[in-house]
Amino acid sequence: MIEQEETRLKAVLTAAHLNYEKKLNIHAFFKLNDQPLGEDLVQDTFMKTWVYLVRGGKIDTMRSFLYHILNDLIIDEYRKNKKHSSLNAIMEKGFEPAGAGSPERFFNFLDGKASILLIHRLPETYRRVMYMRYVQEMSIKEMSLITGQSKNAITVQTHRGLKKLKKLYKLS
Repeated sequence: MIEQEETRLKAVLTAAHLNYEKKLNIHAFFKLNDQPLGEDLVQDTFMKTWVYLVRGGKIDTMRSFLYHILNDLIIDEYRKNKKHSSLNAIMEKGFEPAGAGSPERFFNFLDGKASILLIHRLPETYRRVMYMRYVQEMSIKEMSLITGQSKNAITVQTHRGLKKLKKLYKLS
């Protein structure tokens, strides 16, 4: 590989790291409920992306590619069937739960959790696009590329899913 190409690839990966690392860490934590493990998997995601780029791979949409790699690593982690330790065992190792903070922040957190749980009650058509749009924060274009549907169809599904989610939220 020539030096100019390596410099260009480093710039691409650095930009991706700056733009997506935080959201990938949030996604990994949401899936695993283990922050250090999630951060490790995100770093592995960037390492695998680097190897792919160095070998001459072409990435059309960096964000989608990174989420795809991360999700594969999360699935691999699930398959390891690690023993889950109890809260007491974790606390013995020195873990201390963070303080609740302000009541307003706590209620916003609970509302957000409730909304995410309600997404799972939506029909499959809406569930997938609502999760991609509001949890993974994907754009309509990215969602269209992943699902193979038109941007208009994705927009309509998102709008209808949001209406249904609001109704579910009011009922709960």
